[in-house]
Amino acid sequence: MKLNINQNSSILPSTGGVGGGSIKISDFSYDLPDSKIAKYPLAHRDLSKLLMWQNGQIIESVFNRCIDFLPEGSQLVFNNTRVIHARLFFKKETGSKIEIFCLEPLEPVDYQLAFQQTKQITWKCMVGNLKKWKGETLHQSIIIAGETVTLSAEKGEQNGNTVAVRFFWDKAFSFAEIIEHSGTLPIPPYLNRETEETDEETYQTVYAKIDGSVAAPTAGLHFTDAVFDTLKTKEISTHEITLHVGAGTFQPVKAETIDGHTMHRETVVFPKSVIEKFRQNPGQIIAVGTTSVRSLESLYWLGLQLENGTFNPKNPEIGQWEAYKIPATISFFKALENISDFLESKNLGEIQFATQIIILPGYDFKVVSGMFTNFHQPQSTLLLLIAAFLGDKWKEIYDYALNHDFRFLSYGDSNLYLR
Repeated sequence: MKLNINQNSSILPSTGGVGGGSIKISDFSYDLPDSKIAKYPLAHRDLSKLLMWQNGQIIESVFNRCIDFLPEGSQLVFNNTRVIHARLFFKKETGSKIEIFCLEPLEPVDYQLAFQQTKQITWKCMVGNLKKWKGETLHQSIIIAGETVTLSAEKGEQNGNTVAVRFFWDKAFSFAEIIEHSGTLPIPPYLNRETEETDEETYQTVYAKIDGSVAAPTAGLHFTDAVFDTLKTKEISTHEITLHVGAGTFQPVKAETIDGHTMHRETVVFPKSVIEKFRQNPGQIIAVGTTSVRSLESLYWLGLQLENGTFNPKNPEIGQWEAYKIPATISFFKALENISDFLESKNLGEIQFATQIIILPGYDFKVVSGMFTNFHQPQSTLLLLIAAFLGDKWKEIYDYALNHDFRFLSYGDSNLYLR
């Protein structure tokens, strides 16, 4: 891929315009047989295979021995989001079934406040069988703590392929309780099966805490309490952040070149305590999962916004192409200092922002020096992120994995990439 320099001396993929230009998504494809996709997890999640890559060398191991490859003093960053029961099924009086897939809260927009609501809430949703939903209010009965609750859904404004849906219910339960009892845990569509009872445990990380995702941060599924115990023996610190994974993570890139693709927008929360720990030791940060990678890299650009005076305190957000349009004029340490000063001035314990960042080959990583990740779908933005970190070596790694019985995608095996 050719690179050019724009008038602000920032690197952009060539052919002009903001964005992916000459990056053809067809160049990031490979043959993935269905037999290589792990439809179910292993009985013991930390016994998955581990492909370790560093300086061009591939080493095959087992995940519970990942400690053998982590540099002493590394800082691992985990996404502690929890997958919610986002799929809600209603039945009309005519017998037609309507599926409502909750994507993100609209009123209120704050996830924590949204799940605390006890009367009503509006969510941005995808709706299955939408043509059959003519506007009538839908109802379903659920049992919570021995009480019968009627959950109702009212169709609002449609925007593209999403609909604003107002939910309301007749008993004083929180929406977290409502959705937990009425909905179904979503699993990735490429598994080609329905959610099963075992997925309730296996499709959550052992450290999942904060409700909000419609897909698991699957690189973290390999970690167990036993693995965390081994990390302590090598003075490896662990930090938790939150990025609520949206359904866009499964969205295929349909455009021929990546500048025709609209990246999904997700909410990120960084505790002030984590930012302060990074300030004390900003080196050797290893992300667990692509969601953590995107969150960490977005943090740098947020600090740069504060430096440049472009930060919007009412609606902080990192745009899809921001990292390619604005010259990176400060260090990560300075970015952290700017964010810390902002939180101090506002007496805040965390910073919450939205990110739409897309990480492509040619991107200069500002924060992450390593990552745990699974094997990703062909022609996906996740694979583009991997290629940004590895360069063309991703082809060699994926070819090796396909020829050495590695299991692919969400319930598949793990990778550790270090620079």
